[in-house]
Amino acid sequence: MYIWTNFLSAVAEIIDIVLTFYMYIIIARALISWVNPDPYNPIVQFLYRITEPVLDPLRRLVPAWKLGMDLSPMIAILIILFLKRFLIPTLMQAARFSI
Repeated sequence: MYIWTNFLSAVAEIIDIVLTFYMYIIIARALISWVNPDPYNPIVQFLYRITEPVLDPLRRLVPAWKLGMDLSPMIAILIILFLKRFLIPTLMQAARFSI
């Protein structure tokens, strides 16, 4: 049973780190979009390539405001924060009670 407990704890911690890192990548993309970046810059291409699979479906669900403001990064960050507050503690509790 200790193997399962340690496995669930490790999975929860890794998911937490990945979600935190991805949230910072989304924030970086949102900040870069304010300054009209060079689309041929490798960093900009990386940020677009790694965030577009998440942000594009959100853009289709929630249209832009009348001012042209894209809310998809904010919604993605809220979803990540929800997962960090719900999924991670749930996995940690499941690890503790699986003994």
